[in-house]
Amino acid sequence: QVQLVESGGGLVQAGGSLRLSCAASGRTFSSYAVGWFRQAPGKEREFVARISWSGGRTSYADSVKGRFTISRDNAKNTVYLRMNSLKPDDTAVYSCAASTSYSGSDYGNYDYWGQGTQVTVSS
Repeated sequence: QVQLVESGGGLVQAGGSLRLSCAASGRTFSSYAVGWFRQAPGKEREFVARISWSGGRTSYADSVKGRFTISRDNAKNTVYLRMNSLKPDDTAVYSCAASTSYSGSDYGNYDYWGQGTQVTVSS
């Protein structure tokens, strides 16, 4: 079992940057693929980015491609989401999820979830 804790959210102006962290407990975090998802008020949760257990494969939602970068440091049991050129539409609660058996973009297939961190982008 793994526990996930997100951090790094906050209030930023449009065009600014933030780096979110997803810190995991447990010694086998390197066995987990990790995804980032977000949910804005009144909207469904949506896929943002994902990374394979080794970090060798990543993919992004079209809406963030070229602006966001997902990475991981398995020695630190942490996955990062670097967000540049932020837009007001990026405002949401961002959550990370982990799974040893799934690495896609469907949040329902992940096994473990964090509580989320709020990102607010002002215009």
